[in-house]
Amino acid sequence: MTPTSTPPSPRPFGRALCAMVTPFTGEGLLDLDGAQRLAERLVSEGCDGLVLSGTTGESPTTTDAEKSALVRAVAEAVGDRAAIVAGVGTADTRHTVELALAAEKAGADGLLVIAPYYSRPPQDAVEAHVRAVADASGLPLVLYDIPGRTGTRIEPETVLRLAGHPRIVAVKDCAYDLLGTQKVLARTDLAYYAGCDEYALALYAVGGAGYISTVANVVPAHLRAVLDAFDAGDTGGAARRQRRATALIESMTASGLPGAVTAKALLGALGLPAGPVRAPLRPAGHEATDGLLTEYERLTADA
Repeated sequence: MTPTSTPPSPRPFGRALCAMVTPFTGEGLLDLDGAQRLAERLVSEGCDGLVLSGTTGESPTTTDAEKSALVRAVAEAVGDRAAIVAGVGTADTRHTVELALAAEKAGADGLLVIAPYYSRPPQDAVEAHVRAVADASGLPLVLYDIPGRTGTRIEPETVLRLAGHPRIVAVKDCAYDLLGTQKVLARTDLAYYAGCDEYALALYAVGGAGYISTVANVVPAHLRAVLDAFDAGDTGGAARRQRRATALIESMTASGLPGAVTAKALLGALGLPAGPVRAPLRPAGHEATDGLLTEYERLTADA
């Protein structure tokens, strides 16, 4: 497709996005029916968008065919009620382009692209990688800056250069660099989504677009209410809601277990579609699951 000169929306996928888990059956197969039911719940409880096949979606252990099938199933379930952003990041530029084209064909509304991991390319190579994906597809692209997992930062200066591409419209920010983020916000129209739940309100307050949340798998309405309160001018109420979620956020994202593990453990305990994680991840134990459930119940009791 020919690049467009139309400026990007400041919130191209809405405000409240969930980094959705990928449900599996008890046998470890892709559970498309469960994915559709979970997607329906998330959208009905306030998610503007669903990010599939990201970190929380266990993308390293799903096949290309499963990723496409997941996009098709979720798109069928939610229709035009929510945006679907497909994670297509890999360590291989050619493979990433293939996944981007497959996601576009399957019905995704946008793409999520990380810096290539393991090989740790320099910044000019990271930039070339992202541009190759953006040039190949007609979909808007979200940069996913998560150096703690990839080993490579998408540096603010690199983001500034990439912001000139008409299809690079947003950033999922997991870099823990609020100063660098504000530098980019001040000089571009990129939509910045907090990818770390504890960071959501702070980023929103300085002009962020919203969040792409792991914790939203279990409390989508509570997290959306933080943004709603802020937009209504109730900044104190927004802060109180954010703080009330701190214990659950810590249990799900900073307890030493990956978010995919904690989200699936809690969803399973609540009787919602999730299923097991795939190796090398291991399920949460009973003690961890009980702790997650305790914090969930405390938060929702205060709602």
